[in-house]
Amino acid sequence: MNKKVTIYEVAKSAGVAISTVSRVLNDSPNVSEETKVKVQKAIDELNFRPQVSARKLASKEPQLLAVAVPSFTTPFFNEVLKGVKDEIKKMDLDIILYNTGSKDPEEAVVGFFDRGTADALILISIDVSETIHKHLQSTQVPVVLVNASHPSYNYFMVNDYKGGYMAAEHLVKKGFEKIGMITTPVKTRSSEEREKGFKDGLKNYKMKIDKDLFIAGDTTKHAGFTEETGFEAIYKYDKMGKFPDAVFCANDTQALGALHALSKLGLKVPDDIAIMGYDNIKLTKYMDLTTIDQQMHTIGTQATSRLATIIKNPDERLFQTSINPILVERGSTVKV
Repeated sequence: MNKKVTIYEVAKSAGVAISTVSRVLNDSPNVSEETKVKVQKAIDELNFRPQVSARKLASKEPQLLAVAVPSFTTPFFNEVLKGVKDEIKKMDLDIILYNTGSKDPEEAVVGFFDRGTADALILISIDVSETIHKHLQSTQVPVVLVNASHPSYNYFMVNDYKGGYMAAEHLVKKGFEKIGMITTPVKTRSSEEREKGFKDGLKNYKMKIDKDLFIAGDTTKHAGFTEETGFEAIYKYDKMGKFPDAVFCANDTQALGALHALSKLGLKVPDDIAIMGYDNIKLTKYMDLTTIDQQMHTIGTQATSRLATIIKNPDERLFQTSINPILVERGSTVKV
């Protein structure tokens, strides 16, 4: 009695093909009235409740959006995914999330393509290698890149270099002179661009760059964008016996770990040392942490909206843009 009735059973009962049942479900004009009555009778008798996929069998429209992301647990990706979730409500698509991991995303993405499960795709913080590009070209699915760029695809790129530069500019203008940075033990495009922008900002303001004050923790999980890395870096400063006046962290999660370590060492923020993060995750507001806002939720909604456009208009001209970050000043960098 509780067995779920399938479209195949409806087709068998009505004596038609499943594609005909799908056309009736989609109210297609290419079905005779006699056939419609026969199919509807079978639906009613079997108490059939069609799934979305059944309705779309004849329409050839995309049914499933896949979002490939290196991690589900870091706040940056969570915020982008919230934007995707909020926007996809307007689209007739189901969504699946695919965790590629950060160690070898290319292999994971290729494996995902080989299973052929997605009708549309958003890649977040995954650089499109030649191998991935070839797979995308062969599948011909609509694609939007987030925090990555490629000349063949629509993308929303985060300007990490500018964000790093803005961080340096902010700390210099606040009057700090001994300025350091907590970097990442695993080098990624984002971490390298933030560090490069930060160093260039210091140079342009004629500030001395002390290499000893640029430190990474040891934890490599999530490429080092973790609380552990920030915590470990502070203790490296302590062991060295040399603290900067202000520290820029590669992301907010690192900054939270750094704040905890400083508290355990009896150092106050910003009295003894100023701390600055990157991302503007929700928690930073309540930690009074100065940070760089990447507009992550906005990027997620815009990328999903763009995907909806290219699904309807495959020949639409490519949209490729760089999103500029915003400085959010709070109490953690107030010059005492």
